[in-house]
Amino acid sequence: MTTLLIVLEKTKRFLADKGVPSARVDAEWLFAHVLNCKRLDLYLQYEKELDESVLGRLRELVKRRAQREPLQHIIGHCDFHGLRFKSDARALIPRPETEELVALLCEHPQPASILDLGTGTGAIALSLAKHFPHSDVLAIDKSREALSLASENAAINGLERVRFEPSDWFESVRGTFDWIVANPPYLSEEEWLSAEPEVRSHDPQMALVAAHQGLADLAKIVTQARTFLNPNGLLALEMGIHHADALLEIARPLYATAFIVNDLSRRPRFLLAKDPL
Repeated sequence: MTTLLIVLEKTKRFLADKGVPSARVDAEWLFAHVLNCKRLDLYLQYEKELDESVLGRLRELVKRRAQREPLQHIIGHCDFHGLRFKSDARALIPRPETEELVALLCEHPQPASILDLGTGTGAIALSLAKHFPHSDVLAIDKSREALSLASENAAINGLERVRFEPSDWFESVRGTFDWIVANPPYLSEEEWLSAEPEVRSHDPQMALVAAHQGLADLAKIVTQARTFLNPNGLLALEMGIHHADALLEIARPLYATAFIVNDLSRRPRFLLAKDPL
């Protein structure tokens, strides 16, 4: 018999043997994608017989996942803060920690203007634009491929009002903003080399790795952002868990307030700096 449950269990074991993290969940996502249903709906179809055409499509996708291609690239999308984003090799796959940063910012009053540095898929910019419908949002990235993907995601989510422009950090930015937000590269070369194959082989290295043990881009943004912030403006950054002390040392002389916020795992993950001096 080739019922859904039997094939799903075999797939889970196969992926686990290949070292795939969360093998069961990933298998369920692949099945849901091929069967065009919600993942939770699979539980109602365990006795469903799978025909050869479905099995053939599953084999192809499972093989790709076993070779450690990211699930998000295989199914072509990821969900982030209630929105769906197209996901491919043009930009970093949005991470749960970045979703936490967006949730943290959504607790604040609506700003008039937001600058998203290194937008990638557009996840931060578009999520904030959705939550703050009257904010003017500019998203920049030095990668034109990433900007192309972000623009596609804006269209998918009906958020074409967000502007996307090429810039290497602040190099081509004009004007000032109430908020500047970024998830810049913050991995060291050593951390990159020890990362999972999904990261090393499929995420753009320039979106993850920075010089000086991952601190270089963070330090540049903290130093330069105050020139582009309005009075009482807010800088919000995702960072590596070992960067807190160094960033606070840089930020405190430049901003009236600077502090660290932990992520849900209680690790120091976000720098918030307010009111540039």
